[in-house]
Amino acid sequence: MHGPNLVSWLLAVLSAASGGYCLSRLRHAPCLPADGAPVPAGAGPRRLRAHESDLAEGLMGCGMAAMAVTGTAVPGEVWAWVYGPPAVLLLLVALCRPARRAHRLHHAVGALAMTYMALVMTAAPGHAGHHAAAGSPALTGALLVYFGGYALWSGSRLLSGPGGAVPVTAAAGLPRACRLSVVIGMFAMLLTM
Repeated sequence: MHGPNLVSWLLAVLSAASGGYCLSRLRHAPCLPADGAPVPAGAGPRRLRAHESDLAEGLMGCGMAAMAVTGTAVPGEVWAWVYGPPAVLLLLVALCRPARRAHRLHHAVGALAMTYMALVMTAAPGHAGHHAAAGSPALTGALLVYFGGYALWSGSRLLSGPGGAVPVTAAAGLPRACRLSVVIGMFAMLLTM
């Protein structure tokens, strides 16, 4: 990531913590509750969808942390191969299955944005702090508007729980807060391009 070192390290820590939390949620079997209780009707598919989200958000969070720390030490083509196939897969699944289409498209946009940033880092290496704009200004601007808007929308949902109460339990608020931190990290990475 280009910009002040402190910002890069803070983004890396926040992204790694969010990604790690999302990946830790994968420990529970998708069809069984953590306490071993019987599965209520319809809960299996919900858990599978939640695991799909956790996997995508964990990949994004840990990948952003790695990109922020390594910078151009890892070739952009490697990152493109890490994020390109999941983006294509998410796009195809979103087109074929209408359930949760918007959520899958959001993850596909995130993976495509990570691929774009990796390829831009490769095309314009050697940026240290002060640099000219890299990549397509129109595409970068569109991604900034998308992730900025999503961060505002997601943050407002986080702060206004049912009945106006702020969700403070891990079941209600922590996964949303992790999603929000990943989106803010994406926005920060795009902003420094």
